[in-house]
Amino acid sequence: MSDNLGSRLRAVRKATGLSQRELAKRAGVTNSTISLIEQDRVSPSVGSLKKVLDGIPMTMADFFTIGVDEDKSKIFFPKDSQPNMGQDNIQYYLVGVGRPDREIEVMRETYGRGADTGEELIEHEGQEGGVVISGKLELTVGDTVQILNPGDGYYFDCSQPHRFRNIGEEDLHIVSANSPPNF
Repeated sequence: MSDNLGSRLRAVRKATGLSQRELAKRAGVTNSTISLIEQDRVSPSVGSLKKVLDGIPMTMADFFTIGVDEDKSKIFFPKDSQPNMGQDNIQYYLVGVGRPDREIEVMRETYGRGADTGEELIEHEGQEGGVVISGKLELTVGDTVQILNPGDGYYFDCSQPHRFRNIGEEDLHIVSANSPPNF
């Protein structure tokens, strides 16, 4: 995730008056998990971070955009203004940061060779759609597994457990949209 994820989480936790132990209890994780994240000794999956932030409660968007000036009139978002909400081998670049009225989430996603959102399938509210720009995606939605190639798209209800996996020999690039926004 972002380079300062641990210090950001620590600052948010302290600002809300929560101890590591209380946040861990609320999030349903161990106290050591919170400690390791705050020390940047472990990089949580998106699902794990969402679970921790639900214990505050705080959205992923609020977490990653602390300190970003809101500008409802902003239209264009250059590549270098899109924050990376991903981790290690998976990058999620968010378009529209600073728009307080965002009703959709548009992201440019990059999955390195072998990258996987995890064996634990993700579930959240809303709908998601996207198009593979390059690479080879194995997408699991519920009990269905499909291989998608460049130009192939997907659209599904996010309450269905899902998983994204790069099974190709090169980086996988996707442009996606979610409603409502998760980040």
